[in-house]
Amino acid sequence: MAKGIVIREAHYPGRAPIEAYGNGGFRFADMSHRGSLLCLPSGIHGWEPVDPLALTAADFDKLFAEAGKVEILLVGTGKDLRPLPAALRATLKEAGISADPMSTGAAVRTYNVLLAEDRAVAAALIAVD
Repeated sequence: MAKGIVIREAHYPGRAPIEAYGNGGFRFADMSHRGSLLCLPSGIHGWEPVDPLALTAADFDKLFAEAGKVEILLVGTGKDLRPLPAALRATLKEAGISADPMSTGAAVRTYNVLLAEDRAVAAALIAVD
């Protein structure tokens, strides 16, 4: 007997460049994802945040679990550049991660370049319409 729909956490187990963004989501590895993304050394994860001004350290728990593998975090804050909350910046700094907020489009482009250079980069990308 069928158990119904099983909802799993969105996760792509690997690193991949972002092929496109917009319409509330992203394309990568010949797939699409609706919503925000957290791109880590362990893979690309679906990510809940939609408001860059409301980001907290808890939104980055998966990142902190991999902090030793990440030197720079690109934070795509939507259509416009928005500063990260001071408490979040301090927590990232304590973990040894340099955070660089920018528009989501700029973060996608920069992430792809640094990924191609095999740099220790992660990206937190808030989806844009």
